[in-house]
Amino acid sequence: MRITLSEHGGFAPGIRRQPHTVDSATLSNEAAKKLSDLVAAASDAGKAGASTPSARDDVSYIVQIEKDGESTELRQSDTTMTPAFAGLLEWFEKHREK
Repeated sequence: MRITLSEHGGFAPGIRRQPHTVDSATLSNEAAKKLSDLVAAASDAGKAGASTPSARDDVSYIVQIEKDGESTELRQSDTTMTPAFAGLLEWFEKHREK
């Protein structure tokens, strides 16, 4: 499984941030299992609502999941993020390729 995180918006929406990737094939079995569990939980938690107009400085996050030849996208923002999606982002920040 390969996970790519893209971030958009925030205080400087014109600045393009580079996407970051984690490939489960490069992780320990324990870390790969944890990642798989977090992806499943974030996917099962459903979609959060769109950001609100009063949250103009929200950062939106797109997590692209490539697994077994299929691709899935999860999209959420700072103010509408589910706890499961937040957990996936937290794990991702600790393990992404630098």
